[in-house]
Amino acid sequence: MSINWNYVGNSTMLFVTLTTMAGCLDSGSETLTQEQGPLTAVNSSPIISGNPPPAVVVGDNYTFTPTASDPDGDTLVFSIENRPTWASFDSTTGTLAGVASLGTEGTYDNIRITVSDGGLDASTPQFSINVTQVALGSATLSWTAPTQNTDGSTLENLAGYNIYYGTSLGSYPSRVHVDNPGLTTYVVENLVPDNYFFVSTAVNSMGMESSFSNVAEKMVN
Repeated sequence: MSINWNYVGNSTMLFVTLTTMAGCLDSGSETLTQEQGPLTAVNSSPIISGNPPPAVVVGDNYTFTPTASDPDGDTLVFSIENRPTWASFDSTTGTLAGVASLGTEGTYDNIRITVSDGGLDASTPQFSINVTQVALGSATLSWTAPTQNTDGSTLENLAGYNIYYGTSLGSYPSRVHVDNPGLTTYVVENLVPDNYFFVSTAVNSMGMESSFSNVAEKMVN
């Protein structure tokens, strides 16, 4: 098949002539279009993650909110399996929170939070929460006092230290401030059984804080 474009005089009109050339089309090739149904959007599964605290002391607040998102922007609804009796659950945010009272000591296993976009689900790995009456664990930290600023000048206004710690490497939600620059040892107490990571910083009299030290790790039983 060929397309001929014919230009006529000074007219601005173009005429198109379709010419079928012998031998170009066979008896089964006259149909140049095909019917196709409407396209259907593919639903993507939501995503959920997070590091639930593995333990809590009686009388303390426990809270865990997973991080969840949906690639399609769908509304998400949360559900939970094996919720501890002392905790409440929010199906809108996925937050598990509560205060364990006396008599609830023990380990609560096989907890799992699931998020749904109405068609597909995603779940956290199963996790446990250990409720203890008294936290007896501790970690003794020691360090060498800094003598220089980062630019190499002499450090003359050291005011103290900050100790940060948590149960996930790279995440340190708890902080202890040591306001005595002469101390180089500190005992972090009341730690529930878990594996802990610690870092420290130096603080000068103007409130300026150094970068993190190297990471120290301890398993508290």
